[in-house]
Amino acid sequence: MKKKVKAIHTGIYDPIADLKTWRAMPTQDINNLDPFLFLNHHGPQKYEPDNNGLPFGPHPHRGFETLTFVLQGDITHKDSVTGESVINAGGIQWMTAGSGLIHAEVSSEKFKKEGGMEEVIQLWFNLPSNLKMIEPNYIGLQKDKIPAVKTEDGLGTVHLVSGHYNGEKGPVKSLTGLFTSTIDLSENGEFHIELPDDNQVLLYVINGNINIEGHQAKTHQLIELSLEGNELFFSANEDSQIIFCFGKPFNEPIFAHGPFVMNTAEEINQAIEDFQSGKLGTMKI
Repeated sequence: MKKKVKAIHTGIYDPIADLKTWRAMPTQDINNLDPFLFLNHHGPQKYEPDNNGLPFGPHPHRGFETLTFVLQGDITHKDSVTGESVINAGGIQWMTAGSGLIHAEVSSEKFKKEGGMEEVIQLWFNLPSNLKMIEPNYIGLQKDKIPAVKTEDGLGTVHLVSGHYNGEKGPVKSLTGLFTSTIDLSENGEFHIELPDDNQVLLYVINGNINIEGHQAKTHQLIELSLEGNELFFSANEDSQIIFCFGKPFNEPIFAHGPFVMNTAEEINQAIEDFQSGKLGTMKI
């Protein structure tokens, strides 16, 4: 049975400092798609030479994971546990905040000096209660480490981060069994996949225009699909780039406060206390 379109949500424009940003989730229309919590689309934006770069200085996290797609430009990841990593266009950064850390996402010194185009998308994935206090971890992968798998009609490419597609395996082993990818579809290209029953899909149009079950979705739009169904099909009305992920919902209480996502208010209070007392570590930019 095919998944049905429940709604199409347009991301809201919500710039951060001087960085163009569209937030697809959460908004007033959609809070989350369990286990997917958050999607911010930064750019595309041109930075002039001698710029200040990305504005995400040191800040804490606990209780979830992040996946950052570097579509253009670069990101320097720094944190209080794993160190520093510069990822360029086409690469990804996967961070398990777990029990907590301090991290920053800024531009490289080279990018700040020379400028250029920047475009980044960050997703937040929830962790179930039994994994929320797991040890923090970070994986940074450049473009050449991410399999580029052709779709069945040859008109698309799946950039596979985690999970399996057409006999290929993504380089990241998700703690919760998530499938994560971006898809490039040429005009008239089609994408078809069979999914496990009752998995939640995250489908977001980075740019372009796609047709799905008689509905059109375009740049900055998030397609909310039914939980029921184990088959998905969409096609591109023009050259398009899409984020496509899926995973099993946890069906647990979600208490979110700023950079912390836990199961109870008490756990949030503890996270704040641990951050303020220095238990999540320290770092300098």
